[in-house]
Amino acid sequence: MTTPSHPADDSAELLPVATPARTRAALRALIRPDRGLALTGIGVLVAATAVGLLVQPLLGRIVDIVADGRPAGDLTLPVVLLVAVAAVQGVTTTIGLTRVARLGETVLARLREQFVERALDLPADRLERAGAGDLTARVTGDVARVAEAVRSALPEMARSVLAILLTLGALALLDVRFLLAALLAVPVQLLTARWYVTRALTLYADQRVANGAQQQQLLETIGGAVTVRGHRLERQHTERGAGRSRRAVELTMRSVDLVLGFYGRLHIAEYIGLAAVLIAGFWLVRDGAVSIGTATAAALYFHSLFGPVNAALVLLDDAQSAAAGLARLVGVTDLARPTEPVAGKAEPAEPAGAAEPAPVPHQRTAPGAAVAVDAVSHAYGPGRPVLHEVSLTLRPGEHVALVGTSGAGKSTLARIVAGVQQPTAGTVTAPAGAGEPSVVLVTQEVHVFTGSLAEDLRLARPDATDAELRGALSTVHALGWAEALPDGLDTVVGEGGHRLDPARAQQLALARLVLAGPALAVLDEATAEAGSAGARVLERSAEAALSGRTALIVAHRLTQAVAADRVVVLEAGRVVESGPHEELRDADGPYAALWRAWSGSRTAPHP
Repeated sequence: MTTPSHPADDSAELLPVATPARTRAALRALIRPDRGLALTGIGVLVAATAVGLLVQPLLGRIVDIVADGRPAGDLTLPVVLLVAVAAVQGVTTTIGLTRVARLGETVLARLREQFVERALDLPADRLERAGAGDLTARVTGDVARVAEAVRSALPEMARSVLAILLTLGALALLDVRFLLAALLAVPVQLLTARWYVTRALTLYADQRVANGAQQQQLLETIGGAVTVRGHRLERQHTERGAGRSRRAVELTMRSVDLVLGFYGRLHIAEYIGLAAVLIAGFWLVRDGAVSIGTATAAALYFHSLFGPVNAALVLLDDAQSAAAGLARLVGVTDLARPTEPVAGKAEPAEPAGAAEPAPVPHQRTAPGAAVAVDAVSHAYGPGRPVLHEVSLTLRPGEHVALVGTSGAGKSTLARIVAGVQQPTAGTVTAPAGAGEPSVVLVTQEVHVFTGSLAEDLRLARPDATDAELRGALSTVHALGWAEALPDGLDTVVGEGGHRLDPARAQQLALARLVLAGPALAVLDEATAEAGSAGARVLERSAEAALSGRTALIVAHRLTQAVAADRVVVLEAGRVVESGPHEELRDADGPYAALWRAWSGSRTAPHP
């Protein structure tokens, strides 16, 4: 179960935050595969802590030997045992902490994988509503906070809790009255912990939201710097950023005040407990119930609790902050995944503008089967419909071009057909892959991953041979420039590597499509970034990549519509025309108007 996080403003609908109960359940599920490692680590730490508890009785023994005036030789055995205890405790503590740390890193890696996997599956409109800052804050700040807690707080917390429990048990073995005296500090410590926890969890969660809002504002201001300057909005953006920064600073100062109050209450508890143990020791020694050495051991035991008790309570600060970050990560991993409905069953549709679209739009059919869009509607929010009951069928192997004015809903429909975005209503029946992806979407925004060109290509098919990589590049007319790179297919591209211009980057994406071999390819203005000079080259590359497969093409240039088997015209989210290029061109309808406006003095190519 998740609860929505509180948006920093009315325009953002931040990603959800998991409830404490759901966060604990997710943590148990993450640890479950490594139960053996957890039990071994805790077991070794228990042994290390138990061995360490021998120090206080040995020191008490030394006190008794000195108080009774015994020979100096009697000190040899307890001193040797102290050295042995230190050595054994050091070795076992190292082993135990290492295993606990390994457990934490393994769990953290598993959480990161789940988070990244789910974040990549999120519908584009859901991310747009949340804003890039929210997801960025979770990927950076929240993951870092949880990682820090796993690497430092988790091992120390495990050792501290074990030390507290075993030390209290040792006090009871000396004399139960020492334990009762020590427990006088517990009510103050529990009240302190409760006072802190009830305030810290909400405060740190608010801090994470405020930091996300601050990052979102920074990203928007930097990303839109040209527009901000062009409209002379510098002061408004600066004031908005300053306001969100002040909110973040205000919450940080509140957390500082909270921590200072927390420490002050802990010192009071320490004074009460130590005074009670010393008074109990005085009475018991006076009555002859225990020796001076035993009373000394009891005082040392309680004094040794200062470290682990304070560490455990202080680590609540890290634990609460990490818990808030973990809840935000689990909130993303828990977002409902699309399910595949049984073919033939109608799925209930949510009203336009619902917070989360119905996650059931895609059915799967055999490879090569038709693609059917049935009464698909979509809205990005209340009163913001983009598609209105669009129905469309693509025959096996057919190339269909989507055309229309800007804002007609072409890209939205393309993303829905590709399965990247869920519709508000309606269903899509798409091909099912047989060992390869069923649908591949190529957009105009192509990312070149850092690494060799061959590694970038193998993202589509990891087991592809060099010959297959060259074959895919040759198919999209890119083998010539690829082999001309400084190191051929081994040339490092991407950030910090050899720069590929937009046309070559798009050819790389089309070569990935060829390697993936999907039954359905969706191209969303995939040649738009090339400019006029590279447009014809990319159109040839796209045509070759789509050969033999069903394709839906959002046409940036109407030359793509000419080459398509059929043209579908969208207008205000509705299909208004459908047919071959020549038929629509001569029909004097919306497509004919688009063609005249686009072609102008151009010579229309023959289909």
